[in-house]
Amino acid sequence: MTRVAVVFGGPSPEHDISILTGLHVVHTLAGTGMDVTALYWTTGGDWYEVPARLEAQDYVQGPPKGATPVRLVVGTGGGWVEERRKPRPLGVDVALLCCHGGPGEDGTLQASLDLAGIRYTGPSSIGAALAMDKLAMHAVAASLDIPVAEQAPLSATPPPFAGPYIVKPRFGGSSIGVQAVDDHDTALALLRTSVHLRDGAVIEQYLDGWVDLNVAVRTHPEVQCSPIERPLRPEGERIYSFAEKYLGGTGAGMETAPRELPAQLPDGVAAAIVRHATLLAEPARIRGIARIDFLWDGAERVAFNEINAIPGALSLYLWQAAGLSGPQAVGDLVAEALAAPARTFSSAGNTGEALRSAKRKLAI
Repeated sequence: MTRVAVVFGGPSPEHDISILTGLHVVHTLAGTGMDVTALYWTTGGDWYEVPARLEAQDYVQGPPKGATPVRLVVGTGGGWVEERRKPRPLGVDVALLCCHGGPGEDGTLQASLDLAGIRYTGPSSIGAALAMDKLAMHAVAASLDIPVAEQAPLSATPPPFAGPYIVKPRFGGSSIGVQAVDDHDTALALLRTSVHLRDGAVIEQYLDGWVDLNVAVRTHPEVQCSPIERPLRPEGERIYSFAEKYLGGTGAGMETAPRELPAQLPDGVAAAIVRHATLLAEPARIRGIARIDFLWDGAERVAFNEINAIPGALSLYLWQAAGLSGPQAVGDLVAEALAAPARTFSSAGNTGEALRSAKRKLAI
């Protein structure tokens, strides 16, 4: 029986949303025949094995009742280990990653799992880092002749395009830290004061009147695109905010946010989005399920916005709109991870010749 560890939480501004995604996936896997372990990563970076069938309210104060401390060990024979007098490895076959933002989505966790020899769902460490870097992904899209909004690193030098602007964390998921501003001076004030911009920011041309369109891409059993959704912004809002994504529906979580699904679009616009999303899949190193966000002018023009490598609710609701059940979509994620070996590292090419040829004794 395949033992799947559903991993959620983490030291990220999107900690709570990650818990919601993880719990949704745990419930989705019920009855699939997989041996499911739930692993909770706290805001402080600690790990716990937790009872699988809990609810969101059980995590309000941190680790829930019944949580068992574990640690993630890297190196030969690595993995999650229960803290006992004699440590007990959890014996995970694949980690199903449900972490949004921060180290769970930017390649940090993925690199740790690579070093521990654990297979996992979603992007590789390289793909995760690339998707999280808005400046790099914007350049990748532009290099493929996919339309993009004008963008520049936010610095003391004014951008080569007029305001108003959108300011975004260069490295960040979701819409946390994203703001619309009227001028460059206001953007610089945000750069100095916002904790979400401390690792850098990008400034983009604000496309007045354009609306959001999202499509999910999955890479197993083949590259496929979901139906396209149009999130519904409240009247007068300039951006699709974190609150509207995750708190604006009938319950917490992106799957309940107001939307038009499938979006009512001209055939040419829908075809362009599918074409652009499919074209991005390989150079963006997408693996598993990612969500690619576009902007639309309401007529014929679209522009790439960003990639979410581990999207809220894993975008399962978009695949369900295509007739694919949640258990099947999640099962395909696990199958894809199991089909490839864990990443290995090689010292091929290192012959020791540099050490043997060293003439000078090193001081100790």
